[in-house]
Amino acid sequence: MNSKAKVIAMCAIAVALNVVLGEAVSMLSIPLLFLDTMGTIFIAANFGMSYGILTGVSTNLLMGMISGPLSIPFALVNVAVAVIVALLAKKGFGYKQALIAGVLLAFICPMIGAPIRLALFGGFTGSGTDIVIMALRASGKEMISATYWGAVTGNFVDKIVSCLLVAWFIKLPQMKRFAVK
Repeated sequence: MNSKAKVIAMCAIAVALNVVLGEAVSMLSIPLLFLDTMGTIFIAANFGMSYGILTGVSTNLLMGMISGPLSIPFALVNVAVAVIVALLAKKGFGYKQALIAGVLLAFICPMIGAPIRLALFGGFTGSGTDIVIMALRASGKEMISATYWGAVTGNFVDKIVSCLLVAWFIKLPQMKRFAVK
């Protein structure tokens, strides 16, 4: 199998990882954690922006087939994940880059996802973030602001944990053979 075919196979595995982790965390109702972009982060950090975008968009297309088409617009969030991680991982994806990526993603992803969430679901999706959004609304925040800051709260935990887990995973001796950089 040539190297491009190996990378595409890794992308397919990463899509499955995104779907399985995202669904598992959702079923377990773990607050402020999604883990549905870990595969995208891994691919973007190891193989670059194009493959990261391919993984992210494929994830949302697959989720659209599994759970309905409302998952598809969130592919834009996965594209942002791939772009940011790939740019920060140009010289490797250690813990420092992972932490920076996680913090950036915590604020940037909700800029893209909150309007989509608001348009498709009125801001509420049934996740643990809904509690934060309701509290912010009760405090007088506009719905778009409450949705954004509620998403930041969830993403702050999720994206930092996801990026740090991927950085740790990349450092495992068993993973060295998959790295391109």
